[in-house]
Amino acid sequence: MKVSIIVIGDELLIGQVTDTNSGFLARTMRPAGWTVVDVDVVPDDNDRIRHAVAAALERADVVLTTGGLGPTKDDITKQALMDVFGGELYRDEAVEANVREVVGKRGIRLNSLTADQALVPTSCRVIQNRLGTAPIMVFERDGKTLVAMPGVPFETRGMFTSEVFPMLMSRYAPDINLRSDVVQAVGITESDLAIRLSSWEESLPTFLHLAYLPQPGLIRLRLDGSHTDRAMLDVEMNRRRAELITLVGDNLFAEKDITPAAYLVELLGERGLKVATAESCTGGSVSAAITSVPGASAVMQGAVVSYSNDVKTGVLGVAPEAIAAEGAVSAPVVEQMAAGVARLCGADCAIATSGVAGPGGGTPDKPVGTVWICILTPAGKLSWCSHFPGDRARVVDRTVMTSLVKLCTAIKKL
Repeated sequence: MKVSIIVIGDELLIGQVTDTNSGFLARTMRPAGWTVVDVDVVPDDNDRIRHAVAAALERADVVLTTGGLGPTKDDITKQALMDVFGGELYRDEAVEANVREVVGKRGIRLNSLTADQALVPTSCRVIQNRLGTAPIMVFERDGKTLVAMPGVPFETRGMFTSEVFPMLMSRYAPDINLRSDVVQAVGITESDLAIRLSSWEESLPTFLHLAYLPQPGLIRLRLDGSHTDRAMLDVEMNRRRAELITLVGDNLFAEKDITPAAYLVELLGERGLKVATAESCTGGSVSAAITSVPGASAVMQGAVVSYSNDVKTGVLGVAPEAIAAEGAVSAPVVEQMAAGVARLCGADCAIATSGVAGPGGGTPDKPVGTVWICILTPAGKLSWCSHFPGDRARVVDRTVMTSLVKLCTAIKKL
């Protein structure tokens, strides 16, 4: 089933807001055999919206729009869709009741603009938005369907999952079976990995395809398959996935699509281990990544952001002599930070970071991007120095990714 997505809003085109809705919609639909053929981002302009909708209806069976359904004058999607599908506005009592309920739960006063969210085109049918005030509108013409949803990600995701996609699934049967499997590799460059896998890639049947999705310090290999015969697809995917895992060999990080933070939480839980972090240059970003994972409370003991040397020495027990002799960005310091936070929090494992994230603070011996990391496990400690390119945010991100991957790798060997 072919799907076209139209994301509407001036704020998206000027970079004020980043579109996350289209990615969510594509990820949700693909496992069910639905294919997104394109994503179009258009401004709050009636002509542009109408032209985008007309073009999308030509190339797709289902069109999904997000954005432009709010109560203010710049939200013109409703009018643009009426120009395409016809109809006139009327006040839907069920929508108005839903709007009053949503507003009431938020403890705010219902004003006239919000009340007018109950004005909907006669040319559509409504799905009540239980998470917001803008109703979801479903238009149909010539056997094709357009669903207009709000742009607020929380509302789009919740209502698409619970109401919109089940409705579409009941109306349209997918015409092909799709499957994607992910294998992750570390400790190898993308080009070296491609050379290793070249013969295997060439042997793949035409209905399978391998995609390389590199991240700093990690390569996700996504094996995609599409076939009308589900059983044949599963047999071939299982066989080829097993071959891929064997070829990745010692560079294998994970046999599934999982973030390093989520994988760390999983590995710690399986082994009954606890973790803590001591962070300087990353400012709590490592612990934030870990605690963003549901269930992290079962394995995460605590964290210390030891940005100053006084906290390193006074809280974590780093020897002042180590800082004086080697500097805060050094092996002895991160090793003592890791040991200190593990002792302080009662953890079995620890991550410690100290570096020069920039843009200032670098020296000839320790330029911007220099980071010392230490990981601690029941098997011992491992510390190393990395030199990460890029701006401050990139240095922090690389440090977080590298430390999590290294700790996962070490725990797998326990």
